[in-house]
Amino acid sequence: MSLVRRSITSTGWNAAANVLSLVVLFARSVLLARMLPVAVFGAYRQAGSLISLTVVLTGFGMPGAFLHRAPETADEEQAAAVLFTLKLLFTLFWLALMVTATLLFAEGDLRLALLWLLTTSTGMQLTETPRSILRRRVVHRRLAMVQTFTAVGTTIAALLWAWLSPSLLALLVTDVVAVLIALFLLYGYRPVWRPRLSLDRPTVRYFLDFGRRNFMASFLVQALDRVDDVWTGFYLGERPLGFYSRAYTFATYPRQILAVPVNTVAVGTYAELSDDRRRLSQAFFRTNALLVRTGFILGGVLALIAPEFIRLLLGDKWLPMLDAFRLMLLYTLLDPIKGTVANLFIAVGKPEYIVRARLAQLAVMLAGLVLLGPPLGIVGVALAVNLMLLVGIVLLLWQSRPFVDFNAWRLFAAPLLALLVGMGGAWAASQLPAVAGSDWRTGAVKLVVFGLVYGAILFLLERRQMLDMIAMLRRQLRRS
Repeated sequence: MSLVRRSITSTGWNAAANVLSLVVLFARSVLLARMLPVAVFGAYRQAGSLISLTVVLTGFGMPGAFLHRAPETADEEQAAAVLFTLKLLFTLFWLALMVTATLLFAEGDLRLALLWLLTTSTGMQLTETPRSILRRRVVHRRLAMVQTFTAVGTTIAALLWAWLSPSLLALLVTDVVAVLIALFLLYGYRPVWRPRLSLDRPTVRYFLDFGRRNFMASFLVQALDRVDDVWTGFYLGERPLGFYSRAYTFATYPRQILAVPVNTVAVGTYAELSDDRRRLSQAFFRTNALLVRTGFILGGVLALIAPEFIRLLLGDKWLPMLDAFRLMLLYTLLDPIKGTVANLFIAVGKPEYIVRARLAQLAVMLAGLVLLGPPLGIVGVALAVNLMLLVGIVLLLWQSRPFVDFNAWRLFAAPLLALLVGMGGAWAASQLPAVAGSDWRTGAVKLVVFGLVYGAILFLLERRQMLDMIAMLRRQLRRS
């Protein structure tokens, strides 16, 4: 099967799995928000963030080396065995360090959550090799199965436990179910790959050398995603972190509809096209154009209906997160681009480019947390995250020019205009006397008006490009 057909097929599997998972996980998030205390989400998020910040040590940047086409990875079976062996050694070392630190310094719910998550994270790390094999082949059907079964299984377990005992364990049980499903579907049922150990010296040196250059980038992406949570938990408390974590969770649902499956496939596609600048540039622009246009419409909708969404679905106890929720939607608009540009640098074997941008981002976010967090609370934290993201997007796109050709104006101008006009029109319509007064009515009017205006402007400005892209996809599918 050609790369085009594999990419489209894989995107389809991932998109279908993401839509189904999104519906299930969204329903779970809403129900758990109603069933569990706010502080429980803060405790779980703090423990999960500490795990995420440190678990990058187990990979040491090596999965990216496996995806990168090089003589040392030409023999996929041998390279996979070396990756698994190194991953196992690093994971055991990390586990010993983290258990010791947890027993010495953590107490109460934080200790319970950390020990629980350390156990499940260890199991999940051992599934990284078969996942990497599937991504390298741009064959994502099995990964889509894992995602779908995990969403359904963890939801059933969480809701059942929350109904029986509304406590922290209702969240922790999801990690146990997730790791059991992953192990079974990747190693048990028609195994993707059978584990074996190998320490072939040339391959080990390649993995460690690539990982050494990629490790800092991997750590920084986790730091950028989790430092705000850790800071909020330690300095503002579990309850503010509970509000902030839910604001982040609901604000990032839109990107999971298409951004996650597209970026998952893009890394393998970029790797195969890394020696063809013209085709790589085309794939890069089309991927990001799709992400920008879908991200802007989804983020705009949520920003408009945020008050109605919180009051109708989550309940009044979550209203303190409204301002942070709206601010986090900027993250939803632009974060997928950060991911796909980072995938480009991994594919062309230049992970050090990511480090430069993320170091600048981390400095901006830390400064923002210190300056904006104490006086503004979780709103200040959200502002710091947005500033960090804007700096990163600019730096990453600027650094990508030696490898791909693209026009930033063509990428952003039309959807940005559609977003601004659509939001203005929707807000104006919601202020009409016949509309105001009912959350259901104002929310529906905002949704309809914004969707129509956004779609109309985008179609008028980019009709030819949209039709050309559809025709191109049809031609490539017929040829393949």
